[in-house]
Amino acid sequence: MKTLYLDLSMGAAGDMLAAALLELLPDPDSFLAELNGLGIPGVRYQRERAVKCGVTGTHLAVTVDGEEEHSHDHHPHDHGHEHHHDQGTHDHEHRLGHEHGSHHHSGIHDIEHIVRDHLALPSKVKDDVMAVYALIAQAESHVHGAPVTEIHFHEVGTMDAVADITAVCLLMDRLAPDLVTASPVHVGNGQVRCAHGILPVPAPATAHILRDVPIYGGQIQGELCTPTGAALLKHFAAQFGPMPLMRTQAVGYGCGKKDFEAANCVRAMLGEAGDGGDQVAVLSCNLDDMTAEALGFAVERLFEAGALDAYTVPAGMKKSRPGVLLQAICRIQDRQAVTEALFRHTTTLGIREIISRRYVLERSVQALDTPWGPVRRKESSGYGVSRIKYEYEDLARIAREQKISLEQARRLVEGG
Repeated sequence: MKTLYLDLSMGAAGDMLAAALLELLPDPDSFLAELNGLGIPGVRYQRERAVKCGVTGTHLAVTVDGEEEHSHDHHPHDHGHEHHHDQGTHDHEHRLGHEHGSHHHSGIHDIEHIVRDHLALPSKVKDDVMAVYALIAQAESHVHGAPVTEIHFHEVGTMDAVADITAVCLLMDRLAPDLVTASPVHVGNGQVRCAHGILPVPAPATAHILRDVPIYGGQIQGELCTPTGAALLKHFAAQFGPMPLMRTQAVGYGCGKKDFEAANCVRAMLGEAGDGGDQVAVLSCNLDDMTAEALGFAVERLFEAGALDAYTVPAGMKKSRPGVLLQAICRIQDRQAVTEALFRHTTTLGIREIISRRYVLERSVQALDTPWGPVRRKESSGYGVSRIKYEYEDLARIAREQKISLEQARRLVEGG
């Protein structure tokens, strides 16, 4: 299984993640030219060599209208402050709107307009960019007690952040790992001084985004994980923990600007993990107070949320009541969405999770031209077996049109 492992022993920021992933590509300069051709307003990417504690890596510099900016993180303009991130590449200013004069601010809908209407990106990458921004906006909304629609990002910082987030999302799409896993996140220690006071590390927005993610403070004084870095990790990483058993094929180092006693970089390792098969999450809950119609509706929503399979099994419940065991199987990276769908569309108060390994046959679909119209044939092979199966809906259509049985329709296709 193609696996990407992120070593976050010195935290994470958007430009550091992008630089580390960029080093995994066989031709990073061509990709950099592609980034510069996207058309992000005023933005230009530049790849710089960096050395941290003797380790050579890459720093991805982003200039906005010819100047390198350090505005990777986003706070509402009506809660303004000046905030200097100790990563060294993430200093940013946010003041009250009337203090900016000619500066403008962008809301989440303005960001979406830029991303969806002006950037030459695959639709999936656009979805990823907006999902990351949504995590940041929701965190800021929670911290500042304002609706998401009132969260605004400073214009210059917006372009800088759009650049970082877009680069990471496009790199993830290009590398296409089956699984993204990461170490626990080193967030730093101490406090950060802002114009309106002193805040603890991690900053409130970062702490909110990293809920349910293993984090630690360590001995280094300073803010090591930014809200942008936290949101990218929350969106892409399916699990956090020790490095899995894997055969690495490429290693990349993405460096921050500032120097610490430890190498200030994110390390990305790409390779093959496991001895065959892939990991899936099995999510289960017991239900005894839903109608059959409501259960059927819930199962349909689970498939929409990304479940590979979903089904019910009759079960005896407490107090001798009949009920069902509802189970959904999904990829690790989809378990959050499937979990949310389970809670939203069922009456359960709790969900159990088991991580399992599954083994699957290689599958392909071939469209056949027959006298009775196109018929899809599904072929599967592996582990010493091979199978052929015709698509049920296509056989059923032929059976209805010819007024024959399903088995007769199958024989027609096989003989035709």
